Amino acid sequence: MPNKRMGRITEDIKRELTDIFRTLKDPRIAALSTIVRVEVTGDLSYATVYVSAFGEHAEETVAGLRSAAGYIRRELGRRLQLRKTPELRFVADSSIAHGAQIAAMLHAIEEEQEKGQPQREEEEQA
Repeated sequence: MPNKRMGRITEDIKRELTDIFRTLKDPRIAALSTIVRVEVTGDLSYATVYVSAFGEHAEETVAGLRSAAGYIRRELGRRLQLRKTPELRFVADSSIAHGAQIAAMLHAIEEEQEKGQPQREEEEQA
């Protein structure tokens, strides 16, 4: 039972944080920032929010979010009406950039293989 409840609360926090991020006006926060995942402790004291931003702006975005953490927490408390609003910790996450890098490498390997195949077919025919 507690796992389902924690899962619901985690998803609610993620949904509301996404909405709150859209209202922030700090220039350090990238417009294309994404919440990758949220981890909430069992007693709802802390929530770790993993944030990814387009390009190399993840650290700047996290700095902007940390400075706005009080406002974000207050808004989250108003919207969710939990008994205890978790303290937010923001962490830069590079998994999306890492995935894009791997995809680019796989694409390059695929192109190399396509270029190499006609040569091999010519060799086999001779």
